[in-house]
Amino acid sequence: MVDSNKQPELEQPDRTVPRNLRQTGDPGIEMLVSTRVRKSPFFHKSFNEEGAWRATVYNRLYHPRGLVEPEDGGAMAEYEALTEAVTLWDVAVERQIRVKGPDAEALTDYVITRDATEIEPMRGKYAILCNEDGGILNDPVLLRLAEDEFWFSISDSTLMQWLQGVNVGRDFDVEIDEIDVAPMQIQGPRSEDVMIDVVGEAVSDIPYYGLMEAEIDGCDVLVSQTGFSGEKGFEIYVRDATENAEAVWDPVLETVKDHGGRQIAPGHHRRIAAGILSWGQDMDHETSPFQVNLGYQVPDDKDGDYVGKEALERQREQIENGEYPFAYKLIGLKFAGEPVRDYAPDFWLVSDPDTEETCGYLTSPWYNPDLETNIGLGFVPAETLEEATDTPLDDRIYDEELDLEFRVHLPDEYAEEPGEPVFATVAEVPFTESVNPSAREQAKLGARKEAEANED
Repeated sequence: MVDSNKQPELEQPDRTVPRNLRQTGDPGIEMLVSTRVRKSPFFHKSFNEEGAWRATVYNRLYHPRGLVEPEDGGAMAEYEALTEAVTLWDVAVERQIRVKGPDAEALTDYVITRDATEIEPMRGKYAILCNEDGGILNDPVLLRLAEDEFWFSISDSTLMQWLQGVNVGRDFDVEIDEIDVAPMQIQGPRSEDVMIDVVGEAVSDIPYYGLMEAEIDGCDVLVSQTGFSGEKGFEIYVRDATENAEAVWDPVLETVKDHGGRQIAPGHHRRIAAGILSWGQDMDHETSPFQVNLGYQVPDDKDGDYVGKEALERQREQIENGEYPFAYKLIGLKFAGEPVRDYAPDFWLVSDPDTEETCGYLTSPWYNPDLETNIGLGFVPAETLEEATDTPLDDRIYDEELDLEFRVHLPDEYAEEPGEPVFATVAEVPFTESVNPSAREQAKLGARKEAEANED
């Protein structure tokens, strides 16, 4: 039985600041709204008009995280709208950091692990930035609007100051600033229908991670085919958002509703099923890409230097030599118990069924109605995984269903028996396929097809 009154005895040698694994639960506190945290341009729309009833703070902005009240189905009703119709998300918290100037490409290439020189104007890429130790500082969607202009659509960690600090010593000829641009996401199987009504037929020609300039209600916007859900989706970046947010928001939301949709909170239940990681939950500045199955973001043929390159190449070499350099690795788990239908307030503990000792923790759990089981991402001992597979412990462990059991310690509201852990097994990730597979998923699908062809 887990004692919620103390920290569990789990060593975390991969971290300088350990995760707080005490199982405190949700104390039911009220969020204070004050001027220390910024209201987004969509704040009034989300909270005052559409009735968002709870929030978190993301990138020092208030972020709506619940639109449907629990008595009306809560987050799982929002999941249904996302997977069966179309939804609008207020994601103005994805602050836009612009790098602009003659050396914009050179600086961008120096701070991301991927090759920025290969990104064409009016295209984007998912990218990661690492520190000198190879820890992940941020994983933005990187948009290239022109030869001399990039936008970093950032996740929940300060990036502008980092970029400015890097440039103090490098002196690239660029301007680095946050700009008055606020994105919204239109996600779900009817998202393209909504976008055609809003900006015209040309939107259907945008490739995945492609960009298009457009106008909505007389306001300039940038449209991309991207999203955080695994479903078909687009993002609308509202320029001069402080002035134009409502003029763009109103016709977009009206069109979403006309197509049977609604505003919801960002679909974490769906992104978990798609294996999309969340910075701060599944990774942070103390996490290596190789720990969380982002090794594909670290190319072995990038000629240019970049922050963290030496550390990451050393880690890759260790892994290739069979010396996995981390104590824990992120995997997917399917686990029993009552359906988890909302955000977990704690990193739920994972234990070894043989020794009953705590050996890891879940970072992102949720119930998946399509699979009819609870699913989650979590960290478990790399050594245990190595013993369970005859392949080198690299990203491939993420693609396998292993005959390997764990136990997950759930709160009593989800446990099969109060105080008793539930059965869990290692699962393939993504748990369900994405409409637009990531580069990693595409490589996996290609390898699978090649293997099937060889069998034939």
